[in-house]
Amino acid sequence: MNAQVQQTSDQPDESGHFGEYGGSFVSETLMHALEELREAWLRWRNDDEFMARLDRDLAYYVGRPSPIYYAERLTQHCGGARILLKREDLNHTGAHKINNTVGQNLLAWHMGKQRVIAETGAGQHGVATSTVAARLNQQCVVYMGETDIHRQAINVFRMRLMGAEVRSVTSGSKTLKDALNEAMRDWVTNVDDTFYVIGTVAGPHPYPVMVRDFNAIVGREARKQMLEQYEELPDALVACVGGGSNAIGLFHPFIGDRDVAMYGVEAAGRGLNTEEHAASLCAGKPGVLHGCRTYLLDDQAGQITHTHSVSAGLDYPGVGPEHSWLKDEGRATYVGVTDEETLAATHALSRMEGILPALESAHAIAYGMKLASEMRADQTILINLSGRGDKDVQTLAAIEGLEL
Repeated sequence: MNAQVQQTSDQPDESGHFGEYGGSFVSETLMHALEELREAWLRWRNDDEFMARLDRDLAYYVGRPSPIYYAERLTQHCGGARILLKREDLNHTGAHKINNTVGQNLLAWHMGKQRVIAETGAGQHGVATSTVAARLNQQCVVYMGETDIHRQAINVFRMRLMGAEVRSVTSGSKTLKDALNEAMRDWVTNVDDTFYVIGTVAGPHPYPVMVRDFNAIVGREARKQMLEQYEELPDALVACVGGGSNAIGLFHPFIGDRDVAMYGVEAAGRGLNTEEHAASLCAGKPGVLHGCRTYLLDDQAGQITHTHSVSAGLDYPGVGPEHSWLKDEGRATYVGVTDEETLAATHALSRMEGILPALESAHAIAYGMKLASEMRADQTILINLSGRGDKDVQTLAAIEGLEL
């Protein structure tokens, strides 16, 4: 691997388009709020004091940098390429989500918005938002699908411990898509005093690029760590993709490194040949969802379809527009991993490395294991272990017929 290949910075146009994807497809009521947000983000990201505070919080509150860990036993089990893990599961609150909420909640504080709202699926974004809101003395409301509330009860309790109000969403499939719908409705009604902390790189401009920039700390660290520790860049990057924040955070600083392959792993659920999956890039088509043009899952009438995944955080019928652009450009490859493969990978990492991954992250582990077995022993795969699996113990126990 040539360690001297330079990274590039790919930005959307002024309207937030990555090629034909992105943009702002929202009601007129929200256009002023989005413009206010865009202007604030452009201002504060160039403010030395704001960025210094953000850096301090990421270091001393979140616990960055997260280490790169050599999964030696897993590598031996798979044969082939060396498997490395970027340990985002070691962050405060247990996932990559806090990289983004530290930034967005701080931006809300500087904008004078003392009420923050969020949507959440697996609960990690809700936990991260409520955690930072507690620190900044912000009122916090989290929207969560009724189905996800039941399967992520531990995270619901954590949010309430932090002082957040968790509002159950009972419409539609009662999952992440519907939680996002309700959060959007709240924001439309309360734009003057409320900041919407979106948890992924989807939604209307400037959210996809703003969330990416906050979470790109993952890829910047990883790139530097690889060069310092291994004196070369990885041959491949692997990350799970729902909305796509953890994946784009890892991928973005490597986009210009053409020798580094990038693999986004979607939730194939019970199979891509069924209707019970959440793989927008593998099985969907372009359309408009939640304020942006992107790949999504819909029926012949153009209605958004219900999705399925064992992991609540990937159970979403769309994806961030930058991922759609990377797919069409051929810069990243997107694949699907089933529930069954995900559960097998969860057990493998737990038993061989003593690391319990989040079910979302286990999708990436599953594909990384498969990819490693097809590569040479002198090659390296870096997998983004985006979160820890404590939150999924109840789900795992139920699947295995155990009572806690």
